[in-house]
Amino acid sequence: MVDLKFFKGKRVFLTGHTGFKGSWLSRILVQADAELTGYSLAPPTEPNLFLICGVEGKMNSIIGDICNREKLFESFRQANPEIVIHMAAQPLVRESYKEPVYTYETNVMGTVNILECVRLYGQQVKSVLNVTTDKVYLNHEWCWGYRENDPLDGFDPYSNSKSCSELVTHSYRNSFFADGKIAISTARAGNVIGGGDFAMDRIVPDCVRAASKEEKIIVRNPHSTRPYQHVLEPLFAYLMIVQKQYENGKYADYYNVGPDDCDCVTTGQLVDSFCNAWGDGQVWENQFQGGPHEANFLKLDCAKIKSMFQWLPSWSYEKAIEKTVDWTKAYLQKLDICHVMDEQILEFVNGRGRV
Repeated sequence: MVDLKFFKGKRVFLTGHTGFKGSWLSRILVQADAELTGYSLAPPTEPNLFLICGVEGKMNSIIGDICNREKLFESFRQANPEIVIHMAAQPLVRESYKEPVYTYETNVMGTVNILECVRLYGQQVKSVLNVTTDKVYLNHEWCWGYRENDPLDGFDPYSNSKSCSELVTHSYRNSFFADGKIAISTARAGNVIGGGDFAMDRIVPDCVRAASKEEKIIVRNPHSTRPYQHVLEPLFAYLMIVQKQYENGKYADYYNVGPDDCDCVTTGQLVDSFCNAWGDGQVWENQFQGGPHEANFLKLDCAKIKSMFQWLPSWSYEKAIEKTVDWTKAYLQKLDICHVMDEQILEFVNGRGRV
């Protein structure tokens, strides 16, 4: 597993650090005493986790567009990183139908730009990870999980742009980094949940907003099945990949990161668990009204990362919901959120094993 002591003093360049996953990862790396530089757009929501989680003054936070090549290049040169983690993206399926050009610009050319940074100015870089999504695969909606060698062909603009991001990474790895001096991997993770996600058009944030207002939760498609995991699951898997390939380039590869089959549940089951964890008689209502195409069934085969690193998921989706509710109620009660996050991170690290 990952050893957080490894990151002490390491120069890390993280794109997308102001987002939900990026904020949690920034908190982990700051607490691990990494020399962290983040490059991202301004936080996408108000309120937002980045300003809440207490890392802004403890890292070099640069607000910039991944498509602004000149600013990105200069920021990268000054950071002179050893490790690069690329998470900046337009991450929403339904938004990608509204803004397909922006989605492709950000998710495809953003990947090109960060890999150009590594190619041109990455003299000290040893480990690169491009974070994509489980939606990169050509989805037949069959009952078994997709493996890393299955065809990449996402349907909607978001999913397809992430498929393209994978292919860009493959091309750069083969064309410019074939000597193995810089280890480059991609990680394909599924739906994540956890405290501090204020995004629109995501089921758990929708649940939180409704519950905090003592309103019914509106569910637009309770029958779609997704692999749900707490945000700490993939983040620690990312750090593990980054560390292992830094130490030995043979680990550079393409990895699925997802929960076990028992945590591939319908949206309705997920919301049931949320209502039970929230208490106070919380209920939800099915208001399916159609909408743009989204896959109804999708899961990953994670045998590769399990075999390569003896990695196993730790928290069940029920545990992930419980931790999300704990975080949210602490936030609503104006408790010390930095302490709450650190306690959850510590519990996750110390309690490895199925819970």
